[in-house]
Amino acid sequence: MVDQARARKLAKRIAAIVATAIDHEIKDPRLAFVTITDCKVTADLHDATVYYTVMGEDLDTAPDVQAAAAGLEKATGVLRSKVGAGTGVRFTPTLVFVTDTVPDTARHMEELLERARQSDSEVARVAASATPAGDVDPYKAPRESAEGVESTDVD
Repeated sequence: MVDQARARKLAKRIAAIVATAIDHEIKDPRLAFVTITDCKVTADLHDATVYYTVMGEDLDTAPDVQAAAAGLEKATGVLRSKVGAGTGVRFTPTLVFVTDTVPDTARHMEELLERARQSDSEVARVAASATPAGDVDPYKAPRESAEGVESTDVD
């Protein structure tokens, strides 16, 4: 087993090498909008999982995740040799590319929060003009008897 700090440092180094190689050295147009977001390395340093996201060409265009996955699959060998040359470890980790779902999850959470805010504002709007259904003070107040001692009548 390897020290966890060493595994984290290797994972950061692998992510940087893969991102740089995709950006500057691999000329596949399917990888033009791929961003490396994270990397995890197993404790024995033999396998690395690289997380990526794919952006669209502009805000109105949906990202082509399948083409990016195919491009990464084709470039895995080249990227692994770049990682081996750049890290200097005895055994170059195998690379597995996984689509990162964190941005989609964050977007979904933001939508849920916005719906909750709208619901809260609707409830506050209705509550501002609401009147009590019964008495203004629904709690029974103690009555004072002739002697000045407080008592409550219970029927």
